Amino acid sequence: MGKLTAVAVKAALANPGTYQDGDGLFLKVDKRGGAYWNLRVQQDGKRRDIGIGSAKLLTLADARHKAAELRRAIKVDQRDVLAEKKDDAAAKVTFRAAAIQYHSENEAGWKSTVYARQWLATLENYAFPKLGDKPTGSITSADIITVLTPIWQEIPETARQVRNRICTVLDYSHAKGWRSREAPSGNGSLKAGRGLPRQVKQADNRKAMPYVAIPGFMIALRRKPTYTRLALDLLILTGVRSQEVRLATWEEFDLGQRLWTIPAEHMKRSRAHIVPLSDAALAVLAKADAMRLEGAEVVFPGMTGKEMSNMTLLKVMRDMCEPYHVHGFRSTFTDWAANEGFPDAVVEAALAHKTPDAVQAAYRRTTYLGTPDQPGMRVKLMDAWGRYCNGVAADAGNIAPLE
Repeated sequence: MGKLTAVAVKAALANPGTYQDGDGLFLKVDKRGGAYWNLRVQQDGKRRDIGIGSAKLLTLADARHKAAELRRAIKVDQRDVLAEKKDDAAAKVTFRAAAIQYHSENEAGWKSTVYARQWLATLENYAFPKLGDKPTGSITSADIITVLTPIWQEIPETARQVRNRICTVLDYSHAKGWRSREAPSGNGSLKAGRGLPRQVKQADNRKAMPYVAIPGFMIALRRKPTYTRLALDLLILTGVRSQEVRLATWEEFDLGQRLWTIPAEHMKRSRAHIVPLSDAALAVLAKADAMRLEGAEVVFPGMTGKEMSNMTLLKVMRDMCEPYHVHGFRSTFTDWAANEGFPDAVVEAALAHKTPDAVQAAYRRTTYLGTPDQPGMRVKLMDAWGRYCNGVAADAGNIAPLE
């Protein structure tokens, strides 16, 4: 027999406090006027409080009936009622919605706007097509492995980022109550060698094309002028990283001065980088300008009008049956420059590499760009490389040793 009566409940609604009915059922009335029925139970050695509903909507008899059903579900049927409630809530929140909300709440604290944009872009490209409409509470290790398998060996670093970001969203969903359990552990089924195969060494995925093959490859690349192929063309001619060419906007280019100023937020080392533009590079930009898509901010837009993914450039190589990696063209450029006698310091500056020697870094302030009247070594380097890519031998007479 319960301790409360209908009259007592009515009186309690005007007086904040906790009112016990018995068998774990109690009424909680707060100072703001809220009144809720709760059931306290013991399950797996832990005390848990389960909300039953508002006392303004459920009568005492209703609350007792629901409490009896919950006690039977827990003690007789051995059901985890709280987990079921969380899963019901999770069914209303998709992975896409959870990821976008997490990104919105956290992007202000990340190191750069580029990182914030890329964080969500990796999920849009690889996770959303398969997980986007799934409730966060229903996503399992098998679902995540399905997303990762096509890219796990092809682009291992990106695949690991995708894995970590999916798990971050699932942990966030768990904290929000949209998911009854945390994300699968990176030391469990999502670890290489368990649910996923062991990845090959990174070096195997960044093979560089021999520089002697470049002129022929450029001819084949230019047979089909598309945004993706033009982007890869400019990447090769300028020696930049994939990110820098994919995020490039028209505002970064001064075609009159033949310079491309890449902003710090697009650079790996977060320092602005100036690239001299050869005749060959200017020709690529002219083609891109002729194909310019109205409303697109980037020079080489993807299918959505925004920047293309790293996988898109790699797909060009695969479609052309080339076993080399996009990033490997920087190594190709370095090998060619060394063979042509260009100084290492000039090549390292062209690649925006950090000077390993701290003393040299402190005293070496030159950019090797020179002036419009007296072009510097980097201008001569990029011009010679552009001519070579177009099938014209480098002019060794322009190369002078550094003091």
